Amino acid sequence: MLKIHNKSDKPDNIVIRDNNLIEECIIIEKSLPNFMKDYFVYLKGSVSVSTRHAYLKDIKFFCNYLVESQELTIAKEICDITLEEFNLIKARDVNLFLGDYCTRYYKHTSQDTTLIYENNNRALARKKSSLSTLFKFMFRNEQLDSNITDGFNPIKLPKPQPDAIKRLDIDEVAKMLDSVENGYGLTDKEKVYWRKTKLRDKAILALFVTYGLRLNELRELNISSFNFSRGEFKIYRKRGKEVLMPINHTCEVVVKDYIYNERTKSELLAEEHKDALFLSLQNKRITPKAIRQLVKKYTSISMETSRDSGYSPHKLRATAATSLIQNGFSIYDVQNLLDHDNVTTTQLYAAHKKHVKRDIVNNFEWIDDKKETSLD
Repeated sequence: MLKIHNKSDKPDNIVIRDNNLIEECIIIEKSLPNFMKDYFVYLKGSVSVSTRHAYLKDIKFFCNYLVESQELTIAKEICDITLEEFNLIKARDVNLFLGDYCTRYYKHTSQDTTLIYENNNRALARKKSSLSTLFKFMFRNEQLDSNITDGFNPIKLPKPQPDAIKRLDIDEVAKMLDSVENGYGLTDKEKVYWRKTKLRDKAILALFVTYGLRLNELRELNISSFNFSRGEFKIYRKRGKEVLMPINHTCEVVVKDYIYNERTKSELLAEEHKDALFLSLQNKRITPKAIRQLVKKYTSISMETSRDSGYSPHKLRATAATSLIQNGFSIYDVQNLLDHDNVTTTQLYAAHKKHVKRDIVNNFEWIDDKKETSLD
């Protein structure tokens, strides 16, 4: 069992989560060529742990392609690729990898099974970004003779359309919360579990639609994250950002109700789960899969559709953003609450403020219709 000597003010679960990612990064780095060592050091100090992990996976995937194709290296293992061979790679080779190989490739998992993988433009853009950082760094580090990234083909990403954003309407949110309150719309089998977890599920849904939390932000919440006397709670966002959020009356009530009346007492839990806020029926920190399933279930009930057509937690994030804007909050306030890097993202939700021009004009009449009629 891995034990962390935690001297930071971060809770152990956040430290352990990041450490697990770091351990995975180290394993990937050991499988890659040794001449990339300087690049590994650069990543440690310049990007978040999750981004570092994603970049390393993409680079390993590219190196594996080089070994499999045998066109640019004679190495039989990834770690045996030489710097001289890497220096011969041209922009055209990377463009072929991204545009030809990555769009659709095959993996043989057994004698009888072959999996087909496809990448959309968003996935291809991330792989391009990973490789760009590598080649740019190695050029600056005087390991490569030229910077080939200027020759990489552009990858067009679809422009987000406001009408394509999926979210619940305000009346559907009310219907969803009523469902978790009284069991409406659940099957008999689902009601068996609902009776054991309804207070937990209600607290989860209320936090999602109030604060627009990301899935992992909610999952990593602890009892110690909440300071009810001060009316606030702490969350850990992407890139390790620590944020204090004010807690409103509704969320305080549902979280306390769950802690005091349904959640297993901490003294009965294993050490690693004593502080976890949301627990599974196995008395462990709830998994991302379980959160997705419960959100899908209750959103499908609110929209009166099949379970498969229910929404993901991210759609509740969109629901929170849209609801706040419709209630008159500025896009900059909503941007700050939801931790959007760019206000353009928040503006997409503002486009859902339906009929706003008509409402403004209709409520700002200069001439009384009745007076005008009497004059005629």
